[in-house]
Parts: sequence; C-alpha cells; structure tokens
Amino acid sequence: MAKARSVYRCTECGHDHPKWVGRCEACGEWNSVAEEPVTLRAPDRRSAVPGRRAAEPPSRLRDIAESRLVRWSTGLPELDFVLGSGLVPGSMTLVGGEPGIGKSTLLLQAAARLEAGGRTVLYASGEESPEQVRLRAGRLEEDAGPVHVLGETRLEAILEAATTIQADLLVLDSIQTVYTDLLEGAPGNVGQVRECAARLMRYAKETGSAVVVVGHVTKGGGIAGPKTLEHIVDTVLYFEGESTLDHRLLRATKNRFGSVDEIGVFTMTGHGLVPVPNPSALFLAARDTGSTGSAVTALMEGTRPVLVEVQALAARSGFGTPQRVATGLDQKRLAVLLAVLERRGGTSFADLDVFVQVTAGVRLKEPASDLAVAAALVSSVLNRAAPADAIFLGELGLGGEVRPIGGIERRLIEATRLGFRRVFASGRTAGKIQGLTLVGLDHIDQLVAALAA
Repeated sequence: MAKARSVYRCTECGHDHPKWVGRCEACGEWNSVAEEPVTLRAPDRRSAVPGRRAAEPPSRLRDIAESRLVRWSTGLPELDFVLGSGLVPGSMTLVGGEPGIGKSTLLLQAAARLEAGGRTVLYASGEESPEQVRLRAGRLEEDAGPVHVLGETRLEAILEAATTIQADLLVLDSIQTVYTDLLEGAPGNVGQVRECAARLMRYAKETGSAVVVVGHVTKGGGIAGPKTLEHIVDTVLYFEGESTLDHRLLRATKNRFGSVDEIGVFTMTGHGLVPVPNPSALFLAARDTGSTGSAVTALMEGTRPVLVEVQALAARSGFGTPQRVATGLDQKRLAVLLAVLERRGGTSFADLDVFVQVTAGVRLKEPASDLAVAAALVSSVLNRAAPADAIFLGELGLGGEVRPIGGIERRLIEATRLGFRRVFASGRTAGKIQGLTLVGLDHIDQLVAALAA
C-alpha cells in the first residue's frame, strides 16, 4: 500500500530539508524551500533480485552507429534559427516568458504551419478552453483549423490523446497547470512540475515525438518551478519584449542541438507574430543621427551580429547625490565605466545625473560594448554628436586602455552592410574589412579627444 509524506525541497538546488526553513542550508537562497508531497510506492520485488540483467545492456561508443540529425522546420524562419534549423524529433523544448508576451500565439502559428507541412500536432491547453483557442486562431493569418486541440490538465489523458492520434508534435500550455495522478498535491507545485516534466521527456524519447511546453516566469524573470525543470529539457527558450514595443525577442539559453544565446526577432501584429529577417535595421530605424549622447555598437547574439544604439544623458543634478540609472546595462558596469572616464579620461560626472539606456529592449552583456557606452557618455557631456557613420567596438580596462574584442569580422561585415564607414576600436585590432576605416584607439583619452574635435 502506498504511503504519503511530505519533503521540504529547495527549488533552486534541490536540497532536501527535514522541515521548512526560510533559507536553504545548501545554496543559501531565501524563501526557496517548498513543501512537496511524495507518494511512496511499494518496491518492485523483481528489481530487488541480485544479478538481474538490465533490459538494455551498455554499449561501447564505437559500436553505436552514427545517425543523421533530422529536423522539422516550423515554417517560422526566426524560430528555426533559434532552435538550430528546426525542431528535433524526440526532443523537449521549454518556452518561458511573461504573461501576454505572445508565447501561445507563437506556438499556435508554428503548430499550424507544421500541420500544413504534413505533421500531426496536438495542442493541449490547460489555461484556455478549445473554444478560446479557436477564437485566438481566427485572428492568425495561418490556417490553424487542422490542428488537434485538447482542453485538459491531467497528464495521463494528454499523453493518451497524443498516442491515439500519433502526434508528431505535442504542445502543452502550460506545464504549471498540469498534474499527474501519481503524486498528491495541486498543479504547479514543485513535485508535480518535476514529475510531469520527467514523464513528458520520457514520452518524447520513447515515441520520437517532439514536445514543446510553455512555462510561466517569476517576478525575477526566471521560469517558475524547480530549477531541475530547465535541466530536464533539451532546449530552453525565453520570449522577451516590452509591452510598449511591437517587437519581441526569442532567446535560446540552452540548446543541446544548436548554439546558445541565439536570438530571433518578431513583430507583433493584429494577425500574429511576423519574423524580422534584419533585426539590426529594425533596431536602428528610429535613430537620430544628429543627436548627442548616441553611439552604435555591434553585439554577438550567438552567431548573429546585431547592431544596437546606446543612448546616454548627463544632466546637472538637482539633488545632493547624483543619480545613476541604467536600462539594458548592468548598474555596476556603468559605475565602473564612469570611474574610468573620470579618472583616466578627464571627464567629470561628480555633479551630474547619468542615464543610460539601450534601445529596442536589448541588454548589453559582453564587454565589447564598453566603448560605445563611453562614447555616448562623452558625447552627452561635451554636447557633441558622435560620427553618424561610425560604430564603437572595444573593451575598457581599469587603466583606461582600449582592448581588442573577439569575433570582430562578422560585426564589421554587418556594419558595412548597413552603411557604416568607420569603426572606433583598439589599435591592435587584427583584420580589415573592405569599405571600413579603422580609427585605432589605445587609451580612453584618445576617444575623448576624437569626440571633442
């Protein structure tokens, strides 16, 4: 007879505790310990027989035949690009994002195009009824009529339906609304999410079907539920974007079958999401070339170079302590760059409020954008516009030195394609791109002198 008990497990590291505590003893996270009901089943006597041979004996790697990786195109080029050329049969993908960002719309569009391409798709929704899904599908340009729809939250019923129609793709919206009869507890708790994800992964591997699940995000921006959810799946995608902007960013943070940190760009319209084949042109479309406090840099999002505009505003402070506000840039990194400019570049920000933002909702994560942030700040202080045909690529050291960056060739090719003619970078930058003039910088004071001229 099965026995029920509860364990207290950290949702961040998975450490078990004998009772609830406010702080995890293993990883030190606060308020991460949650109660998880567990049903103990009677042990299988056959599994206790000593020397019992496993169903599948281990094999040597050299004896395993190589198989060609097959992918299914979703019909959405940007989604295929982020996935690494399409969905892999037998894989499980997790798509996270804030409510209303467009996750369900994106997956319904992909389901419609896969169905039109001859694949059988089951769209299981635990948050909407089939009638509500039908209303949303009516606004899309794609014909989603052939897609199988199921309004169900019990995992066993969903897997049975997918097996009955022999679905090539199972879309589950969302993992937090599904529960299994094997465990006690409400849908969305730690145990239910982990067990449902594990069974879905097992279903994908055994049947060869692709599984895509939607996950909610917390206030901190991470996917809700245990961290092991992201470890179980093959691919993790984040759907990002500001509610006030029309475009959305799809970012891969984990991909066992392709590159990570790839991004796909979509535009939200009244008829669904439209892929943007040229993100750099979209991000720079509203740029004012004669405005001060503006500089352009090139980021590497996975294998794709993307040009973005960095804007800065330095204004006289009206309070005793100047403000430092950064959007799209780490606050601590901004503090370091301001200190370098003041100490090494001779530009004072002691009595100035400083505001820095990256347009289009993009975040600056790599140090290659340091020079562009510094150029925007100096341009605002000097009230002189940076050259409209120039991009800024370089990392700043604490001594004020400008360091070369990696992968500069692809960045410069993208800049040339969009009409840029000059690049401010380290004087030690190797390689030349036809059509671009290198303005070599060895120290930050050379950048200040160039913008002041």
